[in-house]
Formats: sequence, C-alpha cells, structure tokens
Amino acid sequence: MEEQGAPHLVVLTGAGISAESGIRTFRASDGLWEEHSIEAVATPEGFARDPERVLRFYDERREQVRRAAPNAAHRALAELERAGIRVSIITQNIDDLHERAGSRDVLHLHGEILMARSSVDDALRYPLSSGGIRLGDVCDKGSQLRPDVVWFGESVPRYGDACDIVAEADMLLVVGTSLAVMPAALLLEQAPLEAQAVLVDPEANDLAPPGVGRMALSAGQGVPRLVKYWRATGRLELPNDLLSL
Repeated sequence: MEEQGAPHLVVLTGAGISAESGIRTFRASDGLWEEHSIEAVATPEGFARDPERVLRFYDERREQVRRAAPNAAHRALAELERAGIRVSIITQNIDDLHERAGSRDVLHLHGEILMARSSVDDALRYPLSSGGIRLGDVCDKGSQLRPDVVWFGESVPRYGDACDIVAEADMLLVVGTSLAVMPAALLLEQAPLEAQAVLVDPEANDLAPPGVGRMALSAGQGVPRLVKYWRATGRLELPNDLLSL
C-alpha cells in the first residue's frame, strides 16, 4: 500500500514499452501504421472520408491489444507501487497494459482503444468490453461512435492534467519514447528543478536531453533493474553509475 507522504515517481511511457508486448506502432519515418497511411486511419479527415475503413482498422488494433500481455516493465512499475512508492503513469499508448499489470494511477494522453466515444460530445465515452464499433453504432445523442483515440490534428484534452502531475514529481522515469511528439515533448519542462530524470530506451544515449540519465536498454531490461534498486534502497534516487545496476 502507498504510504502517506511517499516519494512520487512520475513515469512517462511511449510505444517502446508496448512494443515489447507485441503491439506494433506506426513508423514516423514512412508515415505508415500497420501498412496503412496515417492520413487514412488516424485523422478526422480520414474518418470523414471512409468511417467504415477507420472503424475496421481500430477493431483490428483492439483485438491485438486484447491478445497482448503486460511485460516485465509494466509488472515492475506495478510492483513498485505495491511496495509503497507513489507511482503516476502518463502514457502516450492507447492500450491497457499498465492497468492489467496492476498500476492504478494511469493517465492516457492519447485516449484508450478499449473505449468508444461520441463524435459530437467528447464526454460521452463507452467501454468496449468485447467486440468493436460498427457503422450505425451511436451515442446517447444519436451520433456515430468513434474510437476514443486522439488523432493527428486534434487537441490533447488531458495535457493540462499531465502537466499538473509532472509538477509534483520527485523523480521522472521516461520509458520507450523520445518525447518528440508535441505537446508531450514539453512535459519534462514542467518538472521541479530538483527532480531527477532518467530515460530507458535502446537509443537513450542519442535521445536523452542534457541532465537526463541514460539507460540504453529495452524497457523490459532497464525498468526492472531500476525498480529493484529503488525497492532495495527505499529511496527514489539514481545511482552514481546507472550501468552498475
């Protein structure tokens, strides 16, 4: 159980942590996501042109998420929370792997694929415990349902909440993301000056901003090592030599 006044770890996660569970993401270099163009399946314009194609695409992604399982990184973060550390997760991912691993405080910046929402009222959201969304499925206001996913060109409604969480961090752990996507790229700037930060990513040596610790390892390798260290010491701090973990 989390103790009152427990140190606060804020974790920023991206595609790299989910990729280790077999969830593919689009490749920014060629603009494709599962061999579909981003413009066709991940923009409001694409949905307006061919809603049936977009709904079918997300139904397929949804089944991929349901088949996937949390990996060692997801599980380690949940274990740290159970050990009494306050852990807040801000994820760019639309899957539910953090929750299934046992994490309780998860903010999805870009929405949740296992939810549907109204096309006219963002507040009308509906869980998809099974199946998907079909053309003709409507919200309580009679409007077509769409995936509860923030598409390219849309605002990120929970960005302000994410900034507030980062502003209370004692330690920042960035996993599997370059934080190159706006506005998430600005989140690190919201952290207190005294808060340490570390990036776990195979490309960490090239991606980490100045002043951020680097662990050039996969999420499944690096996160459990950090969690083991923090549980052993009982303190949220970085060792002098990250490579010694």
